[in-house]
Amino acid sequence: MPAQSNQDMVFSSVVFLLYFLPAFLLVYYLAPVKLKNYVILAFSIFFYAWGAPLFVFAVVGSTALNFYIVKWMSLEGDRSVKRKLMALSVFLNLGLLGYFKYANFFIENVNELILQLNIGSSIEWTKIVLPIGISFFTFQSLTYSVDVYRNVHKPLKKLSDYILYIMMFPQMIAGPIVRFNWIADQITHRKETNDDRLLGFYRFIIGLSKKVLIANVLGAEADRIMALDVASIDSTTAWLGILAYTFQIYFDFSGYSDMAIGIGRMIGFKFPENFNDPYVSQSITEFWRRWHITLGAWMRDYLYIPLGGSRVKTRRRLYFNLWFVFLVSGLWHGASWNFVIWGGFHGLFLILDRLFLLKVLEKIGKWPAMIFTFFVVMMGWVVFRIEDFDTAMLYYQRLFAFDFKTWILPGNYQFFFILILATFFSFVTVSKWGLRLQDLIFYTDYKIKGKVIMMVICAMLFALALASITTSGFNPFIYFRF
Repeated sequence: MPAQSNQDMVFSSVVFLLYFLPAFLLVYYLAPVKLKNYVILAFSIFFYAWGAPLFVFAVVGSTALNFYIVKWMSLEGDRSVKRKLMALSVFLNLGLLGYFKYANFFIENVNELILQLNIGSSIEWTKIVLPIGISFFTFQSLTYSVDVYRNVHKPLKKLSDYILYIMMFPQMIAGPIVRFNWIADQITHRKETNDDRLLGFYRFIIGLSKKVLIANVLGAEADRIMALDVASIDSTTAWLGILAYTFQIYFDFSGYSDMAIGIGRMIGFKFPENFNDPYVSQSITEFWRRWHITLGAWMRDYLYIPLGGSRVKTRRRLYFNLWFVFLVSGLWHGASWNFVIWGGFHGLFLILDRLFLLKVLEKIGKWPAMIFTFFVVMMGWVVFRIEDFDTAMLYYQRLFAFDFKTWILPGNYQFFFILILATFFSFVTVSKWGLRLQDLIFYTDYKIKGKVIMMVICAMLFALALASITTSGFNPFIYFRF
């Protein structure tokens, strides 16, 4: 996956940290209450336009159109007309997602089929550029339409408030996926306290540190190993590569979620948690209650349950529902077959859990179950990371070739230190004291002494993160273009 430059408007960029965020917070805190939402909206549009100037008008235009369709739907008394308007809203949102994200994938596969069957000439096609964050704001648009249709919450009165809900810069690009009914009242009425601002700042710095000081170091090594000739690497190198990526993707994405939650709290919003120590899971079922929580909940409530969920007549239909949802989840992550395979892989283990695996894992005990689940998740990350299927299969072969030529790799001691640190932070909550430590850091309303200590720690972490960003050209966000 290509690295992004420090000029891109990601949360861990110099532009964002030293210019955009301070300017935003200054203007926001000085603005009168009635103008605060307009300040967020203006900065959010600028934030998106910085990275995707060609698409900002399409996003704003489609969002405005959806607002008026849903408003009409909410006022419509005829059920059949209401259903048609709901269908129109879904078609608009999924149509945009399908065109921008999957049209290239569809045409490429059609052309490949034409080539294999030798039934004509290939389709001429100009590749479409993928707008950043399209999957996330599509899902949020759908929750607005569905929640209003189901009378879960009344629609917003002002177009600007709806565009704010869709385009709010802390969570627009890479989540967490914030449902309309969770945040609707906060858009129009929310309280801001100094404690929330401080706690939000702490959370932001923790997320920034996870991203820059841990994920970036691991990601650089993972990319270096994945770029090697897979056929020539030994098993030690292969295992180090996938271990590095396994921890990179967690600290990268959870770090971004922490930063989003932190910025939201600094301006009075309470965004949902998106991760809950996923690598301590003792089954794949538990893993998906802990990993990308907002996506899992969205898939459950807006796809799995409408398909019948677990309340179906046959177990065969139940298994089909589970597998189908995870095939869709895989495709949501990217328009490539490796993501579909990854989704099917997890769907298979969810089915196995229901068939017999949960009972087996319960019998073998906590630690063996956790190690097994972590191993399964790590095997899934191989095909998630490596898009070419043949290369992924070759990578699996190198993992299990038992060709451990180099037990100790000299040189990059920073990488090994960060790998150990990432392992510690990923599994520390297995213990009760680890859970208490996590609660102390993330969920404590500090007294004066605690605030001073946290401020000093955060200042040190920010300085380290900023130094790392300015001296390194490697600063990707894995989920930035999903």
